Parts: sequence; C-alpha cells; structure tokens
Amino acid sequence: MFMLFTKQYTAIGIMSGTSLDGVDIVYCSFTFDKKWQSEIIFSECIPYDRDWKDQINNIHKASGQQLLFIHNQYGSFLGNLVNSFMKKNKVKSVDCIASHGHTIFHEPEKGLTFQLGAGPNIAATTKHTVVSDFRSLDVALSGQGAPLVPFGDSLLFEDFDYCLNLGGIANISYRQNKKQIGADITFANMASNSISSELGYSYDKNGFLASSGSINELLLEKLNSPAYFKKNIPKSLAREDYENWFMPLLKNSTISPEDKLATLGFHIAQKISESIVDKSKNILVTGGGTYNKYWLDLMQNHFSINCSIPEKNIIDFKEALIFAFLGIMSLEKKHNILQSVTGASRDSIGGVISYG
Repeated sequence: MFMLFTKQYTAIGIMSGTSLDGVDIVYCSFTFDKKWQSEIIFSECIPYDRDWKDQINNIHKASGQQLLFIHNQYGSFLGNLVNSFMKKNKVKSVDCIASHGHTIFHEPEKGLTFQLGAGPNIAATTKHTVVSDFRSLDVALSGQGAPLVPFGDSLLFEDFDYCLNLGGIANISYRQNKKQIGADITFANMASNSISSELGYSYDKNGFLASSGSINELLLEKLNSPAYFKKNIPKSLAREDYENWFMPLLKNSTISPEDKLATLGFHIAQKISESIVDKSKNILVTGGGTYNKYWLDLMQNHFSINCSIPEKNIIDFKEALIFAFLGIMSLEKKHNILQSVTGASRDSIGGVISYG
C-alpha cells in the first residue's frame, strides 16, 4: 500500500534580468499534495547602484582574471542582499537559496553560457545551501540553456494555456502534444529602455512615449526580417544577439525615438501573436512589460490576444519564484530542465549545489 505525504519547502529565489532593473528577491513556500502549490511570502526588487550597473554592462569586455574576480564579488554581493532581506523580513531558515545570476555570455551554439554570481560565495556569505548555475549542464547536453521558466510554468501555473513573460526579452511557454514548449520571442524591455534613454528616461512608463509615436513601416519590416524569427523552436536570445543584429536596426533608423518605440511595440505584439496558435486561450502575462499599456492595447485590441493579468507580486516576481522552485527540484534530485523546451539530448537536473 502506497502512502502519499505532503511535502513542504521554503526557498529564496534571486533573479537579475537582462533589463538590469535590479535584483529580485523572493521568499516563497512550496507545498506538494497531489500537485504543487506556491506562495510568495516576501518580495523585493533592489535597484543596482551606478557602480554595479556599469560593471555588469561592461564585464563582457573584461579579462578572464577580472571576470572571475567580479564573479566572486557579485556572489558575495548577492549573499549580503539576501542576509539583509532575511533580517528585514525576520526569515529564520530556508531549505535553499536559488540564484539565477546575471547572464553575461550566452552562445549555446558555441557551447557557451555564463551567469555572473558565484554560488559558493553566496553560500559562504549566507551560511545557507545555494543552488546556482542552472544553464551550464543543459548547454553541455547540446541544449539552448534557455528559457528555463517553462518548467515552473508547467507545474505552478498549469491553469493557464500560455505563459508570456515581457521582460528584457519576451518569452513564452505552453503545452503541445503533452510536452512543455518554450522559446524566446524577441527583445522587449531591453530595446524599449535603450530607446527611452535617448529621451532622458530610464524606461517608457506605461508606454506613454510609444503611444505618442507613429508606426514606421520601413523600420517594422527591418525589425521583422532577421533570420531568428524564421527559425523553429527551440531557440533563445541573448545580449550578443541584441548587440550584433537587433540594436543596429534601431540605431541606424533616423526616425524619432517616439516613432521607434511605437514601431518596436507593434513588432513585439506581432511576434507574440505569431507565437500563439489559439489567441482565445487563457494567456498569463507577467514581467515589467505588463505595465506597458501601449503593448497590452496592441496585443488585446489589435491582435485579439486574450491576456490575463495576475496580481502585482506575480507580475513582478514570477521568474524569481520559479527559480526558487527549480532550486527545490534540484535538491529533490528531480529533472527541472526540459529537453522539449531547450532541445538538449535529454531532460536534466540543472543547478550546482553549494553548502553554506
């Protein structure tokens, strides 16, 4: 006779996305009783100071020695943030701290990916078990190493047909033929923030700047033309792609920043629409771009996408929540990286464990 036991865990998830908004930290609980349930108990986004923002923006140009030095420093920095977060919220213990790190290099076709933030340094600083470096094993198995969030989508957000994240890069996940599928769609906040900076803004609040511009057909055609958009999934995007072939399309255009933002927004909504087979299905939308009313209006009213907007905590911290969950799965020695998403030779248990 088999007995079913309720499993309960607590974990801290740390996430730093391509937009460099700051470090997202969440303290979560996970309960398994026939299926997984999750709750974000405490959450905070800690903005980067100018020094860290400059270091992260330029670290891909550093020497090998400098890279490793900053890798360790950043790990200790994350550990200190976690210590302050736990003290502030009176968190006494956790089963693990799971850190996504900040992606510096991501060229899976070369077998290369690197997330800044040494797990051993986080563990030494916090004196807690840390799971980090979730992507390297999948890339070694010939996978894309991204996106990794679809695994959590499949278990924690199974009530939704699609999960769309509007972060620095827009990505999506869904089930197809009983398998979880996921892919990066196009550049979102990365590109929007860069254009907004030309007008003296760190980002386009509520999509106000984009809504004041006009769609330029020539730029739209150029944004839609790169080979990436014709590739079948699995596929993923990175800073290298942005700098090599997407950003130049925006930089070389002579139209106004407002018109660039309007055109970029239409491109994003169009590519999202092309990624969704049935737009009447329930589509969960999260990430900072969820607050861009111009993008949401295009998706809902122009492309007839059925967007479901969750509570603010899920909009802002869903990715950090899922990395906390990936950490728990790693401790359980359960597969948490799916070959159906990344294209690897097999499913794997992602994450390197460091004991504090």
